[in-house]
Amino acid sequence: MWAQSVVVPNPNFAFSGATFVAIVLASAGGAIAFSGVLAFRSVGTTVDPRVPNQSTTLVVHGVYRVSRNPMYVGFFLVLCAWSVFLSNVAALVMLPVFVLYMNRFQIRPEERHMSEKFEGAYRRYKETVRRWV
Repeated sequence: MWAQSVVVPNPNFAFSGATFVAIVLASAGGAIAFSGVLAFRSVGTTVDPRVPNQSTTLVVHGVYRVSRNPMYVGFFLVLCAWSVFLSNVAALVMLPVFVLYMNRFQIRPEERHMSEKFEGAYRRYKETVRRWV
């Protein structure tokens, strides 16, 4: 995003309070992502998305009652904060790109694995909790 804001310096959307909004978004994103990590750690399962086969427990408590992917929601909010801080419209373009990329290359493969490993329990979880929010 930073490189894109340098290469495409305009249009900007600077506004008073942008730094404050960026701090709030980054703080919320960090807190949400961290609470997801804590939920995984509380049951002793891996947080590493590169090794979903090492998942030992289906985590459905805490922040996972609201989102199936709170860590990614947290990362998204941090990216929102960064784009607000940069105050560059071109940086905003990266937000939907992040969501599309995560859905295709990270979340779908994770969901396939979770469906195979936790079968009906994961299917029921998917029916009651949304992917993002």
